[in-house]
Amino acid sequence: MVKHIVFFGLADEAEGKTKAENALYIKTALENLKNLIPQIKMIEVGINLPDAPTGNHDIALVSEFASMADLDIYQVHPEHKKVAAYIGKVKTSRAAVDYEF
Repeated sequence: MVKHIVFFGLADEAEGKTKAENALYIKTALENLKNLIPQIKMIEVGINLPDAPTGNHDIALVSEFASMADLDIYQVHPEHKKVAAYIGKVKTSRAAVDYEF
């Protein structure tokens, strides 16, 4: 199994939305991918708490796949690409780790 973890920092305002609005939109869109991409075994998206330290990222994505090949399929899937394109317009930073467990 492969775990795919990604952290995003978001702009205070982008695409006509506040950071909080974009975070919620991204959370909903990413979690919906479970219904569209069969290779996703598990997906969870967390939004950083308002009272958390200011240096934290704004969103955490944790997902699981049966193999690296399945993660690769997810990465190029058209539905994932749509969400990734939106994130690309509103993010200020990204960090990721993929590992076997």
